[in-house]
Amino acid sequence: MAVTDEAIEKIKGMIVSGALRPGDRLPKESELAADLGLSRNSLREAVRALSLIRILDVRQGDGTYVTSLDPQLLLEALSFVVDFHRDDTVLEFLAVRRILEPAATAMASVRITEAELDVLTAQLDALGAAPSVEELVACDLEFHRGIVQSSGNSVLCSLLDGLSGPTTRARVWRGLTQEDAVSRTLHEHRAILAALRDRDAEAARSWATVHIASVEQWLRSTL
Repeated sequence: MAVTDEAIEKIKGMIVSGALRPGDRLPKESELAADLGLSRNSLREAVRALSLIRILDVRQGDGTYVTSLDPQLLLEALSFVVDFHRDDTVLEFLAVRRILEPAATAMASVRITEAELDVLTAQLDALGAAPSVEELVACDLEFHRGIVQSSGNSVLCSLLDGLSGPTTRARVWRGLTQEDAVSRTLHEHRAILAALRDRDAEAARSWATVHIASVEQWLRSTL
């Protein structure tokens, strides 16, 4: 493994230094192994590892390329890890979401367009006053994804998209068991939207924090 780690570090160094750029094709295996002072086997293992985390793209019969290195692509590995979460770690995912999402919501307050605000409003209006829990949670996911995308930070967007999955079951369970969960969620969504329309970053941040913390507090009380 130490030899493979060395190979990974050397390829990483080429990318970080700019010797290999997004979209570039790697030299032939024999040439690259010789240039880096590696065995072809260790180089092959390094390429396999880097392709799994979307740094490299191995195209059968064509060669190996550096991917676009787009944050959303690279953070797909996070989604893979998140899929293996245990139920007792949901609170930790919610805590991370509570740290990141209010910041993203505050950022969105100065960047979100009127057209994007109208889309969010239409989503809430379409739910009505008494949606099913499943409808509410589906809208909740889209509502927050739309806001985070409007923050203009693709890294934050990818991180939060990956973190939203593990908390979905908790949100559904809360909606089924907490008497006022649906009405509270709708109220908080409207408050977040109003703060965004007012371009009030601190109000948007505060309401996003309240919204996520309410799920977190309910979950703590059930454990």
